[in-house]
Amino acid sequence: MARLGDLVFDCARPAATARFWAAALDGYAVAPYDDAELARLRSLGITSTEDDPTVLVEPAGPGPRLWFQLVPEAKNVKNRVHPDLFAADLQAEARRLTALGATVRGSHPDHLVLTDPEGNEFCVFPAPDAP
Repeated sequence: MARLGDLVFDCARPAATARFWAAALDGYAVAPYDDAELARLRSLGITSTEDDPTVLVEPAGPGPRLWFQLVPEAKNVKNRVHPDLFAADLQAEARRLTALGATVRGSHPDHLVLTDPEGNEFCVFPAPDAP
């Protein structure tokens, strides 16, 4: 039986998109760079982590890891898969996420549709335990 391991986002700017999602999600952070990883990047001619073609965002506890990988093509169609987030206050969360770089694309009675700075769609719903 398979289990979910990682979610991978194709990006034009992996480091910036990884920082957005690390800030957007409670308990997630961009994985720290150790000496071995920095040496590996330098061996590829990459001198700045901002230019890293694959950036990992890890949860503090259980949950999938998020990988952000550089791709040459631009996003040009709607996502076939998207994350759903839960928040106690939809409007407050929309303000927080837009301050991080998200854009509100739609408002429905029970949820909001947003895009991250790369244009990837995601939804925000009321938390299951919210009134």
